[in-house]
Amino acid sequence: MAMLDHAAELNRAGANVQGRLGTLLFLARRYPLGAAGAIIVLLFVLTALFANVIAPFDPTSTNPKASLVKPGAVHLLGADFMGRDMFSRLVHGARISLAVGVGATVLGCALGVSIGLLSGYLGGWVDLVVQRVTDVMQSLPLLVMALVMAASLGPSLRNTIIAIAIPLVPNISRVIRSSTLSLREQPFVEAARAVGMSEFRIAVRHVLPNTLAPLIVLATAQLGSAILTEASLSFLGLGVPEPHPSWGRMLSESAAEYARTAPWLVIFPGLVISLAVFGTNLMGDALRDLLDPRQRT
Repeated sequence: MAMLDHAAELNRAGANVQGRLGTLLFLARRYPLGAAGAIIVLLFVLTALFANVIAPFDPTSTNPKASLVKPGAVHLLGADFMGRDMFSRLVHGARISLAVGVGATVLGCALGVSIGLLSGYLGGWVDLVVQRVTDVMQSLPLLVMALVMAASLGPSLRNTIIAIAIPLVPNISRVIRSSTLSLREQPFVEAARAVGMSEFRIAVRHVLPNTLAPLIVLATAQLGSAILTEASLSFLGLGVPEPHPSWGRMLSESAAEYARTAPWLVIFPGLVISLAVFGTNLMGDALRDLLDPRQRT
């Protein structure tokens, strides 16, 4: 009997795995661009996780003999003016970009969800004050506000995450507030009040979980914006400082002086930034179509 039960469990596990693979294949066929974006994002995540294994050189070590070496067998993507291997710096730069992008998105979502839920659920003067502050913050473009925050806080990894997260809060809070306004009038909220459940518990246990679908879509879209903003701040010298390898700083160091004599110093960082943002946008569009019934065909 024990052997039969074990065999039945193995069969059920195999059926579950096959079912999940079948679901993934179906979604990949239905949303091919989203699948491509997910693959791109997965490749960047794996690159960041295994950067020490993938990179053949230390990204911060200099070699004057290899200064401005063209792409070849030793240096796959060439070397910069200090003799640092470009491939190794791009691989380790994925860690910085993903750390800043994910950190800023998570922090911005946490603040935006809290503010949007509070504003939409309480309403009244709280909603009025919060929305006027949000209007002021939304009047400034994301990059301009991030520049102001970064200049005030100073260049560092932690400050860069904070400087990018704060400008993300208004859009996220507006989306959560909109969902909360419609959800608080639903019958299940009235039923929870009728049984004596506290307002805080209703908001956290019943209203908040129903706002997660649009939040996931928005967070994915904001991830690409955060990566691009980090590259822009580093390009202007207000992002992640040396010795951390940053894609934007690589462009800043090379764009003006070496764009013609050593174009690989500009082409490869620009390509990885574009590919990372492109992948997150494709994945975000697919998630929007998948989670929003109004977008389905």
